[in-house]
Amino acid sequence: MANVNSYRDLIVWQHAMDICVQIYETTGSFPNAETYGLTNQIRRCSISIPSNIAEGHARPTRDYARFLNIARGSLNELCTQIEIAYRIGYISEDKFGALMYDLNMLGRQLNALIRKIRG
Repeated sequence: MANVNSYRDLIVWQHAMDICVQIYETTGSFPNAETYGLTNQIRRCSISIPSNIAEGHARPTRDYARFLNIARGSLNELCTQIEIAYRIGYISEDKFGALMYDLNMLGRQLNALIRKIRG
């Protein structure tokens, strides 16, 4: 991880932050009835991913891997919730496809970083 002085230098963290913004934009059009339901759940999951990457970066290697695994779990939860939103008609097919592509790429980045720090 050459030239990584901060979690902000990590491409995976940057990508997770971009996805978080996309999630907020997407859920902004959800029905008001979902404000404390699916909207809140999806947003919390999206926030959890970059937050755990950042928190783990400040920890020893073993703890870092654990935080990255937590981020990966949040990512899987987010994918499920996005699919639920799609299936009930809150997200268009095009938006769903684009989000799932980005989430899949983020998962690959997380997996690669986990493998790298575990050696």
